[in-house]
Amino acid sequence: MVTLLDYGNEGLELELDGINATILSPQYLKGLSDEQKAFENAVRHPIQSSPLREIIDTGESVAVVIPDITRPLPNDRLLPWLFHELHHLPKENFTIITGTGTHRGHTPEELVIMLGKEIVENYRVVDHKGDDPAELAYAGESKFGYPVYFNSHYVNADRRIIMGFIEPHFMAGFSGGYKAVFPGIANKDTIMQYHNANVIGDARSTWGNLNNNPTQEQIYANGSLLPIDFCINLAQNRNREITKFFCGDTTAAFHEGCAFVKETAMIACPKPFPIVITTNSGYPLDQNLYQAVKGMSAAAQIVEDNGLIITAAKCNDGFPDHGNFKKLLFEYDSPSAFLAAIRTPGFLLCDQWQVQLLAIILERARVALFSKLDPDEVERGHLIPIPSLADALNQELNRIGRDAPVAILPEGPQTIPYLQPTPSPV
Repeated sequence: MVTLLDYGNEGLELELDGINATILSPQYLKGLSDEQKAFENAVRHPIQSSPLREIIDTGESVAVVIPDITRPLPNDRLLPWLFHELHHLPKENFTIITGTGTHRGHTPEELVIMLGKEIVENYRVVDHKGDDPAELAYAGESKFGYPVYFNSHYVNADRRIIMGFIEPHFMAGFSGGYKAVFPGIANKDTIMQYHNANVIGDARSTWGNLNNNPTQEQIYANGSLLPIDFCINLAQNRNREITKFFCGDTTAAFHEGCAFVKETAMIACPKPFPIVITTNSGYPLDQNLYQAVKGMSAAAQIVEDNGLIITAAKCNDGFPDHGNFKKLLFEYDSPSAFLAAIRTPGFLLCDQWQVQLLAIILERARVALFSKLDPDEVERGHLIPIPSLADALNQELNRIGRDAPVAILPEGPQTIPYLQPTPSPV
């Protein structure tokens, strides 16, 4: 038997004959038969909101916030439908803001891939720059005790529309909702406050949990500082086909979408596995190692202590080289040394949150990586570089026993397994 793992754009085959494998994939849902018609129905009959077309007047300016290229939202389909729905507004009234957070900006070629040539050529598109004061405007004071700044185009717009898709998230519980705004278009200093070691290290900041999740609490508190006029969220399958829309009031649409996704994407497992093979959902999410921590985190939910996580993530964009992720990985001799450092008062560096999550995984499991990265640099990052998934799997099975159970997450963090022990017989 051969299974196909998400890897880059091309995928990766893995032979499973003779392997005691359990494949964990989300419940497959067919894409909508007519996506545009479903979109129109969702924005004309929204969740706890007036229809989109009735909310925005002809003379008003509109900020439309979308995720950056690391998030596979089908903007090239959604944006033409959105602008058709709001055809009573001239094109110059719209500003599309890419929510880069602390990520790098986009190349012109990437914007065309994300949005389509017609949108790029006919609408104002701006990359958010969270470290440039000239691009920011004050949004309000967070209840957590710090000022919040957002992209100035968003703050100064008459109307605000946010777009995103809902899937389990390793810190926020689920992506979508207010996350488009915070941290998507927030200032760098605010993002660092939100991603502090205590918030990220809290056990409630985890996959599929919205109950007293400190990460999600900050997202909501800060993201809602300014009114959002309409939320467009959706769910999609592994083929990037839209399976359902959740549009209207941000809070109501987000929670309805989370309930839907939780039913299809989270899978209970009765016991941990000594080996878990995972991906980072292929392109665009597996472009760098920073993002690939998500797939490793999904696997870590069900790996045995001292077990092996084998990760396939192309990482064609490197660690990446921008930001502090690579620097922090290389700077410390071990994951425990880094975790000790970030718990010291006054330690605060951009990207420390992603290194913290990786370090927590590495303290309890070994992580092997199949990628395009330099093997020596992978080792410096405290991971095990491997030239072949099959070789790494067979080597570990030869060590612990050929009949050892192996869990496989072909779609990486699109599937979130969790441990739910079988009840003991009475």
